Amino acid sequence: MTDPLNTSPAAPTDVPTTSSPAKPARGRSLWSDAWGELQRNPMFWISAVLIFVALVMAVAPGLFTSVDPTFGELSNARKPPTDGHPFGFTAQGYDVYARTIYGARASILIGVLTTLMTVILGAIVGLLSGFYGGWLDALLSRVGEIFFAIPLLLAGIMVLYVFPLNNASFARQVFQVVAVIALFGWPSMARLMRGAVLQVKPNDYVNAAKALGASSPRLIFSHILPNAVAPMIAVATINLGVYIAVEATLAFLGIGLRQPAISWGQDISVASALGMVRAAPHMLIFPSIFLSLTVLAFIMLGDALQDAFDPKRR
Repeated sequence: MTDPLNTSPAAPTDVPTTSSPAKPARGRSLWSDAWGELQRNPMFWISAVLIFVALVMAVAPGLFTSVDPTFGELSNARKPPTDGHPFGFTAQGYDVYARTIYGARASILIGVLTTLMTVILGAIVGLLSGFYGGWLDALLSRVGEIFFAIPLLLAGIMVLYVFPLNNASFARQVFQVVAVIALFGWPSMARLMRGAVLQVKPNDYVNAAKALGASSPRLIFSHILPNAVAPMIAVATINLGVYIAVEATLAFLGIGLRQPAISWGQDISVASALGMVRAAPHMLIFPSIFLSLTVLAFIMLGDALQDAFDPKRR
């Protein structure tokens, strides 16, 4: 029997007695947003495929050809493309296809090593300059301006003319070319990193970490560098293609890589000799196409990375 004086409403049976806290939505980072943007960019996939093919050519040229690029027969000199030799022969009887495949190794190796050196050196200088400021910033900026004032190609011509690569091994030639380009290529990366550090440094999370007693190395490597490195990666990818073009130009001028090294610029230089362009145009066309496609692929990839990391460019 129910109590008529009890007027309190009955507790609903469909309401749970215990409530679980709602899970917070997971925020997306800059890197995940950038990757999602890259996946929707056809330019990224085209450049990625071209770069992948070029890297495979540089690492494992034997997958593309079994012909020795250093073996030549004068009886085959300047012959046009034929069956088994799709790119024809050079003036010395070398197989153009084999030399084009093997030429990717030196060009890409120099481009990658130079990019790594300029990124490392530029990141260190830019971090120190932007984070500490003051007299250190002024000193590093003036030093960088001295190197930045000299055009990269002109600097390479001057240094390699004074210190030629005659009779040097392949490793020494690569090291010397990389060192020269990196020596005059790091200031642009340092200025870019310095500007990114100056943008990240005033943010609240950096000030909060500083207030909690975080040391300078912890602030740099845990809070500033991860948020300032994205623009540098995009520009470094574009510069990689530029460095490949600079190496090819130096070899074309006769002061870059030389025998026993094989590079696209070296073969283009030989193919551009007086009378060769008309007599054997295939010697010039195929190395030039591979060089142009490789440089274009890295520049396209760099543009795609810039669009992905910078929302203002989308």
